[in-house]
Amino acid sequence: SGLGSSAASAAAAAMATNILFGEPLPKAKLVEAGIVSEAAVSGYHADNIAPAVLGGFVLIKSTKPLILQPLECPSDLWFVVVTPVFEAPTKKMRAVLPKEISMQLHIENTGAAGELLLGIVQGDVKGIGHGLSSDTIVEPARAPLIPGFSAVKRAAIDAGALGCTISGAGPTSVAVVGSKKEGRAVLAAMKDAFQKEGKLDIEYADVVKLCKSGAKPV
Repeated sequence: SGLGSSAASAAAAAMATNILFGEPLPKAKLVEAGIVSEAAVSGYHADNIAPAVLGGFVLIKSTKPLILQPLECPSDLWFVVVTPVFEAPTKKMRAVLPKEISMQLHIENTGAAGELLLGIVQGDVKGIGHGLSSDTIVEPARAPLIPGFSAVKRAAIDAGALGCTISGAGPTSVAVVGSKKEGRAVLAAMKDAFQKEGKLDIEYADVVKLCKSGAKPV
């Protein structure tokens, strides 16, 4: 789906096992266990499992050794999430990524990543949106495989989103907005574009805030 479902299941398993044994391990240690678990289906990385366990934004400084840096989340940051009824297997979506990239694309993408990180650190929602929306490597390769995505991104921006991109491997699209009210208008525009331009039904759609607490027992 592009929403980190494999990491969510790994986080749940790690949390449940830890609780069963009386919670001997801190959450950071559960991330290490989750990485090993998720590696079986999506590769050895902490991109999804770290925020799934810890909550909020988490900068992965290194995986070997694991070095994590939690980051503050701006209070006025909202996400519009729309998942169409469409299969986008991670393996297939990874296969279309370029094996080599030009120096220019590398420079541009590094700049976008820097803008995104700086936006988070400074609490700049516009910077987060623009950085998220400026991928020059992954999104251009995957976008043609998701029916209607280009129209969805245009519709989101036209409706007031500060940025829009593919969430994970897709097909979910995610947009950045500054309030829930703004998010509702963007949500309607994105759903409409997926349905009209992509000819896809909608499986899930909502305006949400980042979960700061991470995995927890319920």
